[in-house]
Amino acid sequence: MKFKGYLFAALAAATYGTNPAFAVPLYGDGMNPTSVLLMRYLLSLPILLVIILARGQNLRLKKNEIAPVAILGVLMGLSSLGLFESYKYMNAGIASTLLFMYPVMVALLMTFFYHERFRLTTGICLVIMAGGLILLMHTDGQSGISLIGFLMVFLSSLTYALYLVMTNVSGKIKDIPTVKLLFYQLLSGSSVFIFMLLIGEPLTMPAGISGWVNVSALALLPTVVSLYCTTAAIHCIGSTSTAIFGALEPVTAVILSVAFLNQTMSANEILGGILIVIATSMVIAADPIDHALLRMRKLFPSRRKR
Repeated sequence: MKFKGYLFAALAAATYGTNPAFAVPLYGDGMNPTSVLLMRYLLSLPILLVIILARGQNLRLKKNEIAPVAILGVLMGLSSLGLFESYKYMNAGIASTLLFMYPVMVALLMTFFYHERFRLTTGICLVIMAGGLILLMHTDGQSGISLIGFLMVFLSSLTYALYLVMTNVSGKIKDIPTVKLLFYQLLSGSSVFIFMLLIGEPLTMPAGISGWVNVSALALLPTVVSLYCTTAAIHCIGSTSTAIFGALEPVTAVILSVAFLNQTMSANEILGGILIVIATSMVIAADPIDHALLRMRKLFPSRRKR
C-alpha cells in the first residue's frame, strides 16, 4: 500500500512539473500565457465532467459553497497566470523551483493569521531559503533572474499559498468531492483569463496539430492526472509524505527545460534551487524534524539542568 502511495505521489509531482515543457513551445508559436491557460482550463472541464458522472456524483453546489469555491478558483487562476507569465522572463526550471516557496508561505500565513506556533524549523528554513534566493538573484557577479519574472512567480506562490490556507480552514468546502471541487475551481478560475481578454490581452490560438497536442497535454497531465494521483497518494501515505514528494515538481521542470527547451542553468542557479527545495522540504517535514530535535535535547541535556 505504501509503495503504491509513493508511486502516486511521485507521479503527481512529476506530471505537474511538465507545465513548462508544454507551455514554452506554445509561446514560441505565438500564443500568450492568458490564451494558453484559458485553453488548458476549458479543455480540462469535459475530462473532469466525465469523471464526475462516471462516479455517479451530481454537479449541485449548496448556496453557502458557491462563494468560497469561486474565490478558490480565482486564486488558482491568479497563481497559474503568475507562473505562466514568469516563463517569459526567466528559465522555466528556475520559475518552477521558486514556485516551491509556497509551503513556507503557508507556514507563515498560518502563524500570523491563525496563531499556529512558530517552529524553530520554519526559522531555519527561512534562512536557508534566503541563501537560495541570493544565489538565484546574482549569478557570477552579474544580475541573475529577472525582477519582473521573480515578482510574477512570487505572486503565483503567494496566491497558491492563500488557496491552500483557505482550503485548509474553510469548513464549507470540506464535504465537496475533490474532482467536483476542481471542476468548479477551474470553471471560476477561467474568469481570470476572460477578464484579461476583456481588458485588451489578445486571444491567440494553437498553431497546427503540435499546438493542440501541447494544450491538450497541459489539460491532461499537470491538471487531471496530477490531481488524481495527489488524491490517491494522500489516501495511501498521508498528506505530509505526499507533500514531500512535491520536491519532484521543480526537479522535473528543470530536467525537461534543459533537455527539451535548450535552457541552461549556472552552478549558482542550481545550488540556489537546491537550497530552496531543501528549505521547503524541511517545512513540510517539520513534525518529524521537531521530534528528532526534541529527542536530541533529551539525549544531551543542558549543563544548567545538571
